[in-house]
Amino acid sequence: MATKVGRPKLDVIRDHTVTVRLSAEEHSRLKEYSEKHQKTITETIKEGIGLMYDTRK
Repeated sequence: MATKVGRPKLDVIRDHTVTVRLSAEEHSRLKEYSEKHQKTITETIKEGIGLMYDTRK
């Protein structure tokens, strides 16, 4: 049997997509923060969501 090609399966299935409209300034700040902390924009947004959730419990 041939080896499978592609991304490995994840433990958590991520099948939801969220689209957000940002101003040029908001996008610039998000991109700058992500680059400074060597994270993707997605990782930065997820981290922000986690911080908001944790502080509002």
